[in-house]
Amino acid sequence: MPLRTPDQYIASLRDGREVWFRGQWVPDVTAHPVIGKAVRHATIDYHMAESDRFRDLAVVTENGQAYSRYYKIPRNAEDLLLRSRLIEAATAEGDTLVVLIKEIGTDALFALLAVTAQMDDPVYYQRVRAFYDHCRHNDLALATAQTDVKGDRVRRPSEQQDPDLYLRVVERRDDGVVVRGAKIHTSVTPNVNEVIVLPTRAMGAGEADWSIAFALPVNTPGVKLLASPFGDAPVNPGERPISARHKMMETMTVFDDVFVPNARIFLDGDTRRAGALALTFVEYHRFTAVSYKLPLVDAIVGAAAVIADFNGILSATHVREKLISLIAYAETLRALTHKAAERCVPKPRGQVAPDPLLVNIAKSHFAHGYHTAVQHLQELAGGLLVTGPGDEDWAAPDTRPYLDKYLVGRKGVSAAQRMQMMNFIRDLTASDYGAYQEVLAIHAEGSLEAEKLQIFRAYTDNGSAGRVMALARRMAGL
Repeated sequence: MPLRTPDQYIASLRDGREVWFRGQWVPDVTAHPVIGKAVRHATIDYHMAESDRFRDLAVVTENGQAYSRYYKIPRNAEDLLLRSRLIEAATAEGDTLVVLIKEIGTDALFALLAVTAQMDDPVYYQRVRAFYDHCRHNDLALATAQTDVKGDRVRRPSEQQDPDLYLRVVERRDDGVVVRGAKIHTSVTPNVNEVIVLPTRAMGAGEADWSIAFALPVNTPGVKLLASPFGDAPVNPGERPISARHKMMETMTVFDDVFVPNARIFLDGDTRRAGALALTFVEYHRFTAVSYKLPLVDAIVGAAAVIADFNGILSATHVREKLISLIAYAETLRALTHKAAERCVPKPRGQVAPDPLLVNIAKSHFAHGYHTAVQHLQELAGGLLVTGPGDEDWAAPDTRPYLDKYLVGRKGVSAAQRMQMMNFIRDLTASDYGAYQEVLAIHAEGSLEAEKLQIFRAYTDNGSAGRVMALARRMAGL
């Protein structure tokens, strides 16, 4: 099957899926005023595949078959670098909002391929490979549901008062299993074709029923998507140039006694592999994360320089200091991301993954520095970010002359130019969208504490801890 067009992608979402928004069933996600915006944003991936500008980056041709580069199984550092470039370019096309309809799903596929290739029973790898081929050949959009609702965070899945607080198998049949539970923070689920479900953590003795991984079409009976309404207020495009055009949906994804056929079960009852799968997915997905953060930090650096220039303060010493700090923040993230690809680690069957040590350092660097970067940008912009006029004031003949006269910047910068940049910064840092990005910086792709643990684990596992300790001992004469 050839690559899908944007219209074919949109049409594929009209399939009777059960999506709920503010307590109301959504009969057609493509026509919904909020979810429809997310659908249109997601078409970026399909438009890029058709674009002369991006086709060589977005599309891979092998043995005469063209397919999305997102589905290219990484075999070397160059594959990872090109994947990162594509993610960065798509996010830039989304004006700092990641597309994610292929990125996160293929992260899960790569993890499943790597982990099942090491299992004694080859049937699981064969199932994953068949599903991968199905998704690649049909150019499907994918979501990944990993994070369980968890309940009491101190207690293990088997210790919860309600055993459904971690998704689990509740019935086994000859032709498959029935699962029950809910996954939270599931991105792009209302506007994809398939959802891949992974364990959220390592499992222990007696937790075989929670050690389950599978994939299903989103319109499977019993799959219920409860969409988050965050950021659903109507916005004026002049005041909110990003969020007026771009949107990504998040859901609580409920599996209400859902049947999963054997062919779609990729892990079942293997408590040891459950933890390995969760960690391997993180290795790939945090690389995706730091790749799609690059346009965001670039936008902050660029906006800081432009608004400082428009305000006439670009040459001030304290401004240069802030810009230098922002430049170092952005370029360190880019260097760590690229180096994580260059120092890739081997996986089974010729596959590679980004270096987990550098990926987690990159993600930690981004997360810990993001709020300071936003602070610098807001300082340089000024209070007009939240006290400036609205689109209606610019359109009203009684008020427009005052805006044109009093809101000008340095010589040569009109009030309209200055406020256009102010509104971009406002949407980026001081709106619902800005708040969304600030929360994502802390929690998306794993918490700050999870990143710290992974840095320590990777540094120990790759031999660096032993190397530096031996060096210290030698230097000390021990």
